Amino acid sequence: MPDPLKYNKEYDKLTADEEKLLEINKKSISDFVEQSPTTSDINYATRNAHAKTYAVVKGEFLIAKGIPEEFQPFFDEEKYDLTIRFSNAHLKVKRGKKDIPAYGFAVKIKDNNGMLIANYPMVNFPLFPINSVSTFLKLFTSVNQFFVKKWNSFSLLLQLIKVIPSTFTASFAKNVIKLWNKRNDFILSFDFHSVGVYRLGDHMMKIKLKPQGVDRHFGKKLKVKDAIEQYLNNQDFTADVLIQICYNLKHQPVNQLNVEWKKSPYVKIGEVRIERNSLLDATSCDNEMLSFNPFENKLFFQPVGKIQRLRDEAYKVSVQTRRKINKLLKYQR
Repeated sequence: MPDPLKYNKEYDKLTADEEKLLEINKKSISDFVEQSPTTSDINYATRNAHAKTYAVVKGEFLIAKGIPEEFQPFFDEEKYDLTIRFSNAHLKVKRGKKDIPAYGFAVKIKDNNGMLIANYPMVNFPLFPINSVSTFLKLFTSVNQFFVKKWNSFSLLLQLIKVIPSTFTASFAKNVIKLWNKRNDFILSFDFHSVGVYRLGDHMMKIKLKPQGVDRHFGKKLKVKDAIEQYLNNQDFTADVLIQICYNLKHQPVNQLNVEWKKSPYVKIGEVRIERNSLLDATSCDNEMLSFNPFENKLFFQPVGKIQRLRDEAYKVSVQTRRKINKLLKYQR
């Protein structure tokens, strides 16, 4: 293989116009979170995405024996403690209706001393349909305003139309079809993906979790939350942790998230393991207030790319507003 491409901060740089749109978007996030108890008809403020929690569990990240020598300096312990949140991507906490099959698998990694190593929010779709920062910010702002101000759908529809051209890739079409065919499958049978790029020291990587031996038909007649709880109360869960390394921007683009990386083989660096009966109280205030901001990661695991860069401010605004509103609501489940 060629030498890995080195991280450059220019991959993350926003233009002045993009920074202005980000400020507008931050205000819309704050407004949405403030209104979220009413929007979802619940007694606490939610996130502005992945609002619905299915489960929160404890787990372990076990480092594979014999991982490539160049990766060993980043993993100086044999295992790390995990807190994992399973979620649905919808902005609202929906009840009684079948959830869209857009799932989250957010991982918080800590060392044996309880020090945070990294947060990795992952989803069950490997691609992101928008490459343009300005298009994404305008769309995200319109979505927030749609829920908060009850605007008609015309403004939102105009922004959605702008997204359509970036979905016309072979990678995107292939994965949409794959998701459609798996739409009724058990959540823990899905692969989960970082979508965006992360640093691995001076190099850059994408991450994939691949479950081992999970029956995709498990819990067919159960709601997603009930199916997860039944599975994890009675069985262990294991998933391979695989990474791809960036060698060439042509084949592994950093700021083009609507195509899959090519010519970069997956390398197994470890396993995520959840032992049966490791469920935590997902309804507790502490667990509902968990944040998985990847910009809290150690420097050598930081996010890379312009779309990723937006996450930092979005996470901060979201969690600050949630804490403020939930304190006012005296949310102490």
